[in-house]
Parts: sequence; C-alpha cells; structure tokens
Amino acid sequence: MRDSFFVVGEGVLEFDGRGEATTRQPSTAEELRRFRFSRLGPKGPRTDEETRAALAAAITANVPQPDSADPAVPAGFTYLGQFVDHDLTMDRTESQLGQDVNLDELTQGRSPALDLDSVYGRGPRDKDDQAFYAQDGVKFKVGTTTPVPFPDEGTNVPFEGFDLPRRGGTAGTAADRRLPLIPDARNDENLVVAQTHLAFIRFHNRVVDELALTGLTGERLFRAAKELVVRHYQWMLRTDHLPRIIDPAIVDDVFTNGRKFFEVPGHCRDHSPTMPIEFSVASYRFGHSQVRARYQWNRVFSSTGPGGLATLFQLFTFTGVSGNFDPSSGTPADLDDVNRGPIFTLPSNWIADFRRLYDFTEAERDDLVPPAEFGGGNVTKRIDTLLVDPLKELPAGTFGGRGTQFREIERNLAFRNLTRASMMELATGQQIAELFGAEPLTAEQILAGNGGAVVEGLSEEQKAQLVAATPLWFYILREAEIGNGLMGPVGGRITAEVFHRAMEGSRISIVRSPYWRPTLGPDSSTFRMVDLLLFAFEGKADLLNPLGDPAN
Repeated sequence: MRDSFFVVGEGVLEFDGRGEATTRQPSTAEELRRFRFSRLGPKGPRTDEETRAALAAAITANVPQPDSADPAVPAGFTYLGQFVDHDLTMDRTESQLGQDVNLDELTQGRSPALDLDSVYGRGPRDKDDQAFYAQDGVKFKVGTTTPVPFPDEGTNVPFEGFDLPRRGGTAGTAADRRLPLIPDARNDENLVVAQTHLAFIRFHNRVVDELALTGLTGERLFRAAKELVVRHYQWMLRTDHLPRIIDPAIVDDVFTNGRKFFEVPGHCRDHSPTMPIEFSVASYRFGHSQVRARYQWNRVFSSTGPGGLATLFQLFTFTGVSGNFDPSSGTPADLDDVNRGPIFTLPSNWIADFRRLYDFTEAERDDLVPPAEFGGGNVTKRIDTLLVDPLKELPAGTFGGRGTQFREIERNLAFRNLTRASMMELATGQQIAELFGAEPLTAEQILAGNGGAVVEGLSEEQKAQLVAATPLWFYILREAEIGNGLMGPVGGRITAEVFHRAMEGSRISIVRSPYWRPTLGPDSSTFRMVDLLLFAFEGKADLLNPLGDPAN
C-alpha cells in the first residue's frame, strides 16, 4: 500500500506509521517522475478512529455474505480486477531515476494506462526488464512447479509453464529467491492473481506463435504481438469485465457519449491522464467485497478433494511475495518470516483449474464445466458492505509490512481502507453524489442497507455524522448493495470514466481507434475473458486444468 501520493495541484501527501498525514511540495525532478494522482471532488471531513474501527468491525464481522446472483459473476473476475488495478497503477519510471529518459516517456510512465505494463514492463530491450523475457527477446519466460507427493503421483512431477518465473539462485533470504521475475511483483500477492498474470504471459506467447507464421521476426514481431494483446485486453475489459461490476447503462453511456466529470475532453490539463484518488482509495476497492473465504481450487483442494477447500489464507501462502509455499504455515506471522520454508516455486498441487474460476459455457464449451460431484466452480461474493472475515487479518506482505512494527488493527483491510481515505481527506459519498447530480442514498439506506454490514458500536452522534458525511468507500459499497451488487451512479460513474480515460491515454487504445474489432474471439464483436483463456491455453482441458479430475 502506498505511503505517499503525488496529487497534481496539491503536492506530495505522505503518511507515517501513526496515521498522520503531511503535505509537502515536490522537487522539480520528483514532480516529473512521480505517479500522478488528482482529486475529482472537493476535500471531505476526516473520520475519527473510533468510528473507523467500529465500521471496520461491522464490515469484517463474521456473518454470512450472499453470493453474486442474477447474474452470478464467476470468481476469477475478482482477481482480474486486482490484476487490472496493478496495471493501472504501475509506475514504470520508478527504476529510471538517473537514467536518460525523455519527457514523453516520463509522462507516459507516470500516468494510469490500460496497456499491460505490469506484464510488459519497458520491454525486452530495456537492460533491467529483459530479465522477464526469454532468450529470443520476444516471448516471456515461464516457471516450473515443484513436485510434491501430496496427494498422489499426479502432483509429484514438475509442470513447466504453470508457475511464474522466479529469481531462484542462492543469494538473499528464502523470500528473495521466491520473488517473481515479472515487472510488478504485486501480481504475486495471492495465488489467483499470480495465475492470472501467468495466463496473460501465455496469451502473449501464443499470439507470438500465431504472428510468427506471417513471417514477422524480432522486434517487429514483439511489437505486433503486444499491440494485438493490449487491444484484445481493453476490449475484454470494456465489454466483459465492466458490465459485470457496474450498471451496464452507465458503462454504455460513458463509452458511447464520453466522460462528463473526469478530465473531460477539451478541459484536461494535458494529454496524459491522472488517476483520481477517489478511484484509487475508494471506488476501485469494491473488489475487496467480492473475495470469498474459501474456493473450489482444483481436484486436490476442493470440497471433495483430499486437501479440502482452498482457504483465502492458503491463496496468500502459495505465493512468493505474500507467502512462502510452505503448507505448514498457519498464521500471518508464519508468512511474515522471510526465511521460512524449503520450497522456492509453486508446488504442483496448487496449479489453478481455470474451469472453476470462469464459466466456459459462455463460449459454448460445456466440456469445460467442472463436475458438480467434484465441487464445481466458484462465483464472487456480492458487491456490498461486507468483507469475508479473513480480510481482517492480512499477512504483512500484502501491504509491504514484512519486517516492520504495526498495530494489529492495521491487518484489517477495511480499517486500512477507511484510514487511508480519512488521512487523504477524501470527498464523502454525498459530496460526489452532489457533484454528479445523483440522488444521494437516504439515511435508512446508509444505516440499514440491504443485507450488508450492520452498523453497531456507534453513538447517536456518530451515526448522524455517518449519515451526513459517509466515507466514500463505504458509500459506494452500500450503493452497490442497494443495487443488487452493481455499482451505481457514484461508484459506477467514477470507475467507468477512469477506465475510459486510461484507455484513451494509452499508447495502444481502442478508444482512439473506434473502428478496431477483435480477431481472436468467436466473432468480430466478441472477446471475453473466457476467449482469452481459451486462446492462451489452446482450448485444451488438460492445459486449463492440468491436474485433471479425480478418478471415477
């Protein structure tokens, strides 16, 4: 989690370990090189710690949370959203301090874009980022899993291409050796986003194979493959991902009629986008509500498998950044130990079964439905004001806290979200609703909701304050809760407009190329996440689910 934000027009907002915030003016060099945030609405009032703690307790209370329904959203989209967030917020200029980089590259590198820089980095010709690429300088490296005897011979073999590439070697801590060789290590914070990143690696590599048949080679082949991959990725986000999380009417309005509130064409400061802190700190944290506590993962870790359902804690454990690949780990403190564990790549029994994360019947592939008698698949939790209980005890590696001291409440994700927003004096839900001309939520909707968090532990005075000045993140979740799990006029509008602006500002852009159409899906208007996976894994069940199903 960021400790500072460069907000255009305000300066650098910095936070210390005691929850205090300061603002300072950046140096000229720093202003050129820092990732650029902006403020969409006015500043709002801060929320006192007692209220934040009470809200966090209500949000992470161990109460049943409904699944998404009408329609259900496959669980993979939760972590696709996290993958996209890392793409939007990756700062490509971080390691370029002191290097000879032109101003255009700096500006592009510090602006939000949906161009897969979390996968591509600065490309195979960059002296640092070439470590992510294969020897041909066109394809990406892939990793090999570690054989493990549990539960059978089928997992006691290495699987090449089913883990991220990793640093390895003998230097440094065990955690150092497990670090992924990818541009954005955040994509190894949990196993689902790590396997999602791997799917994008395989997608690029497969596109390279196809384009190589046309005679392209070397740098021309790489650039053609990247352009095709990024355009299909953006199309998938606009037509498949966004309408599952936002009222589709809002998405259609933004992408058909353009933006109304954020960096409106003709009124932008410059040609490169910024990222509103209202998006980063509030609206795009909706995905925390979609997380499940347990997952049907593969034939080993499922309701019918010998390992039982995969827990959220295990999905942190079996990564290199947050975890240690050690099945004996049982507490967040175990994961905080940088020297724990003898395994340095993903154990073979933890390879994803993508059939359980996405619904391939959307692509008329009924043969890729995980058998119900073996646990079936997963859907997301509804977007609402509840987070599953494990999110109140995050491993320190998920927020860069390994080796540091912090209060136990700071492991609570809801508390962290509310605290960061308060320190940044984020606009309230009511302030953004007024800015957008949207009907605000009523006092009853904010306090009672629709089957979400039950606000307790607040005085009457604090409840009145909550109703008058609702923290934006909580307001957006409550709005979606009222809207049956779809973000509405405040959260949905912020999110859709930021996606549109980020696509517009990307060097490769379907927004600036309105006549482009996908070529790797079933027709010229369709390319979904299931189509991306089918192409990446050659449409083969034994690649989408390498461990297979249990023997009958």
